[in-house]
Amino acid sequence: MSEAEWPPADNREPDTGRVDDWASQPSGLMDLLGVAAVLLDAEGRIVLWSPQAEELYGYTAEEALGQYAARLLGHAERWDWVVNKFAEVMETGQSWGGAFPIRRKDGSTRLVELRNMRLLNDQGDFYALGLGTDSSTLREVERDVALSTRLISQSPIGLAILDTDLRYVSVNPALERMHGIPAKEHLGRYYREIMSSAKFEVTEAAMKQVLKTGLPLVDQATIVGFSPADPEHQHAWSISLYRLEDTHGRVLGVADLVVDVTERYQSAMEATETRRRLALIADGSARIGTTLEVEQTARELAEVTVPEFADVVAVDILDHVIDDHRPAAGDGSALFRALAVKTAYPTDAAQAADPPGRIAAYDADRLATRCVRTGRPILISHADGDDLAHIARDDRAAALLARAGVHSYMAVPLTARGHILGFLGLTRARDPRPFDEDDLAIAAELASRAAVCIDNARAHQSVRNAAETLQRSLLPDHPPHLPGLQVASRYLPAQAAYEVGGDWYDVLPLDGGKTALVVGDVMGSGIDAAATMGRLRTATAAFADLDLDPAQVLQHLDTITSRLEQYIATCVYAAYDPHRAECRIATAGHLPPVVVRSGKRPELLDLPTGTPLGVGGVPFETTPLSFGPGDQLVLYTDGLVETRHHAIDERLDILLGLLDAPNRPLEETCDQLLHDLRHPDNHDDIALLIARAQPFTPDREHLQP
Repeated sequence: MSEAEWPPADNREPDTGRVDDWASQPSGLMDLLGVAAVLLDAEGRIVLWSPQAEELYGYTAEEALGQYAARLLGHAERWDWVVNKFAEVMETGQSWGGAFPIRRKDGSTRLVELRNMRLLNDQGDFYALGLGTDSSTLREVERDVALSTRLISQSPIGLAILDTDLRYVSVNPALERMHGIPAKEHLGRYYREIMSSAKFEVTEAAMKQVLKTGLPLVDQATIVGFSPADPEHQHAWSISLYRLEDTHGRVLGVADLVVDVTERYQSAMEATETRRRLALIADGSARIGTTLEVEQTARELAEVTVPEFADVVAVDILDHVIDDHRPAAGDGSALFRALAVKTAYPTDAAQAADPPGRIAAYDADRLATRCVRTGRPILISHADGDDLAHIARDDRAAALLARAGVHSYMAVPLTARGHILGFLGLTRARDPRPFDEDDLAIAAELASRAAVCIDNARAHQSVRNAAETLQRSLLPDHPPHLPGLQVASRYLPAQAAYEVGGDWYDVLPLDGGKTALVVGDVMGSGIDAAATMGRLRTATAAFADLDLDPAQVLQHLDTITSRLEQYIATCVYAAYDPHRAECRIATAGHLPPVVVRSGKRPELLDLPTGTPLGVGGVPFETTPLSFGPGDQLVLYTDGLVETRHHAIDERLDILLGLLDAPNRPLEETCDQLLHDLRHPDNHDDIALLIARAQPFTPDREHLQP
């Protein structure tokens, strides 16, 4: 190190508590050079001879002491020159140095680097001190030092040497540039005085660990931040630490190697960000549009984007898109219906958004309105007060956004099949990253997928509503009075992700106080299935009026269904006669009814199954069933008991268990069955009909209107 680097710039002395350590352990460099010391009197005779001289020149002290140095060590042809140079040093007191060929005891010649100087003792006598070392060894050390110095000074790698107290001892130019602090302002100061940011506490702790264990840390820590040399741009530095020791193993300090890896760090971050964005798109493809429900699709879009992509997200749709009867807002404004709002954490920004279900008008100067009017996305990377005023619906909402720290915003139109449905609004507040063009592309991709799903759900809902309206219009109301019979029924359409099916039930009063109980299921879904169900229900009522046997009714229905292209149906038909306390039942490919009798476990009726209506060519059979007061007959469609995840026998056992309460009111029984058996993702309609026989007196019945 140079004189300018030591002692420290603030004139601090080394720790005096370790002076003995320094004194007791000599420098390894002196041992490496093996410097020999020879003292000559004024006549040129050797009076002192060091052990290193014996090793360098080959003579023992006994052989050398008292001899003339010129004759002992010099070649005969150079004696005169040596004597003259010795006389010059002794006369003038000027030191002399240089490389000189010395003759060793074994007759060989060694080139020795010499330094000769005149000494004066307390008696006024002059002596000559000759210091020498092997010239080749010295040149090798010089080359190593020169190479190391040049490499360190010209290296782009920042290098600092710190002592065992972690004070700077040396700093190379590269580290000066990285820190933006001159080397002289480093020297003598502690590491944390220069690197004062809290993030460098980890590096300081690592230095202490390296000093303690001797285990280096190579490219183990990457520090990201700003430096005084470039305060406007973020940099990344990779830090490596090594413990420094001398040849005796004494710890001298720690070397701190700093490499600017900003480009590598940025590339890695870009690659990570690219993977994150691709994962976000893949996640969106899997999670958005799992149902045919508008609100659910909007919630799925919001859940995909928060918190990975945005701190707050709102999905709003133009109100006239959902409600065809409501006209679009005029005067350039837009009327939105909020579908979903999601935040990554509790924030005032959530209160600035309209809650799901609310309808709100946005003026023409608002970014949401401009987005849906132009069909173009809007990116505000760095939002200020004026921007927030145009993002929010009103001044109060703008104040909430400001208080939440919103600093970046995007509005992306929800466009499907050339029609703008609404917009996706995304904001960042706690996330310090501003939205950029790449983020906008990701948001547009997610919004595009969600918009198609929302449009599909909207169209499906419209068709579904029409089919459900048709089907409900075709289902009967219970007659006000049924002789000897109490009836309860339920109809539930499939969940919104599926189309309405063709399930139906019917309760038909017949001549003679009889009642026909019918439950059927047209296979298929949609308006066509509902219309087919209406045809079969009408035909069933017509054949029932003819007082035909149940098997004959099914035979006629089979003929009619065969004429309906691509449709088949299952059906169970029961005719109850209160005079005989009997039911006559026939089935066409339908699940077996359940009979519930007081004091007995509910049981599935063992009836001839028959083939579904529309198959044709197979006769049906009628089975009589005793049906007295208190007995119950449960007719149902497969939507009540069939699921994708359970065996049908298991589900039928559950049904029987739920019916094992014969005295429970029928309406309560219907509700209980639907509550316990209906699966959340049920893909089929449910028709349920329960009849209980009541005491019947023919004379009294005849008197009733």
